[in-house]
Amino acid sequence: MNSTLRFTALATAIAASALVVACGEREDTTVGQRLDGAVADVQQSGSQLGNDARQAAQDMKVAGSEAADTMARGAADATITAKVNAALAADDQLSALAIDVDTSNGRVELTGTAPNAEARARATTLAQAVEGVVQVDNRLTVEGQG
Repeated sequence: MNSTLRFTALATAIAASALVVACGEREDTTVGQRLDGAVADVQQSGSQLGNDARQAAQDMKVAGSEAADTMARGAADATITAKVNAALAADDQLSALAIDVDTSNGRVELTGTAPNAEARARATTLAQAVEGVVQVDNRLTVEGQG
């Protein structure tokens, strides 16, 4: 019995030792593997950051192009407005002060008053003659009739 007891104690001690060793072993990766994983994560983050930066640059390029187009259209509209105002001011019967000229995308809108129907029609003709004018919306009223 004594030897069975010893054998059982020895088996228990071996099992306990195996458990202690197993508990001491961690399923986690080694320090080197963790470092490699961290490097891979940093590389992936850097790559994503680069992609994000490229996309942001592309978005800025598109926005800049759209802004330049808008500014160019605005400058063209301002030029058209100035030329239409000059043409109206040069006419003997039309008063540039009585006519408001608004231009958007080459479309001219005339508002205000004209002394008579012929002068009103001439305002349309003068505005249409300006380079860059796409359309004229003549909303002038004839004095005494509006």
